[in-house]
Amino acid sequence: MKTLVITERDGSDFRLGSRSAIGFAQSLPLSVVDTLCVADYRGENPTADSHAAVIAAAVRQCSYELVVAAATTYAKDVVGRAAGLCGGAMASDVIGHRFDGEQLLLERPMFAGAVTATVSLLGSPRFITVRASTYDPVDLSSADSLSSLDATTLRVDYSAVPAAQWKSVASRASQRPDVTEAKIVVSGGRAFKSSEDFERLVGGLADGLGGAAGSSRALVDAGITPNDLQVGQTGKIVAPDIYIALGISGAVQHLAGMKNSKTIIAVNTDPHAPIFSVADFGLVGDVYEVVPQLIAELNG
Repeated sequence: MKTLVITERDGSDFRLGSRSAIGFAQSLPLSVVDTLCVADYRGENPTADSHAAVIAAAVRQCSYELVVAAATTYAKDVVGRAAGLCGGAMASDVIGHRFDGEQLLLERPMFAGAVTATVSLLGSPRFITVRASTYDPVDLSSADSLSSLDATTLRVDYSAVPAAQWKSVASRASQRPDVTEAKIVVSGGRAFKSSEDFERLVGGLADGLGGAAGSSRALVDAGITPNDLQVGQTGKIVAPDIYIALGISGAVQHLAGMKNSKTIIAVNTDPHAPIFSVADFGLVGDVYEVVPQLIAELNG
């Protein structure tokens, strides 16, 4: 099966999610895997229109049967559009797969993670985005590990691309890892009353643990945190080794984004908060009292 993996880079390296997508593709029987980093072709104009055109061109020119990407914000914006251009079938946010004879069956969450559906894709090409936390990333640190990945030069006619124009990208400089790739994520919820408090307590604890800082939607809606920190059904899906929920009640939309974390630690003043139903360790307490103590212990 001729397979194309759409990759994303962090500088010169493949992002963790892309390495997991490559791992998924390589696990499929008789799969011949190529990779394509779309930003290498039109990095100065990162619009969904142009990037989807590159992917569609690659699929047509090389007759790919399967296209795989990590289930990231980028893929939500671009890969579905590429599938439409190719007339393909698509399954997003895949968390597992198996074979029934020669038929590939895919598992994906629905209804905020309350149901796991098993689906199959009819027709060709097939497009799949996988949740990176459910697949082991391949090690691409050596030349031998890269030898099976081919690079193809593509000629893309951008004159046929709709006239969407890139204006600018607003981003914040941060030394912390992205929440989707960190092994430890510290998230704050409605209990935090200001951006300064969030940075001092949630950010301070995350820095002390070498982790990422995340946020509930309530803080994003209140303007306390930027939306690129949001964890949940309408934000980023995470499954770190340790997830620390500070002042987060545990609405179903938030749980859908983090309940697959290996270890969940919750701090909340409400002993009946839903977050405690999924937590491995829980502490009933005020984050303004508990978190400074934790930071002091780490720094001591």
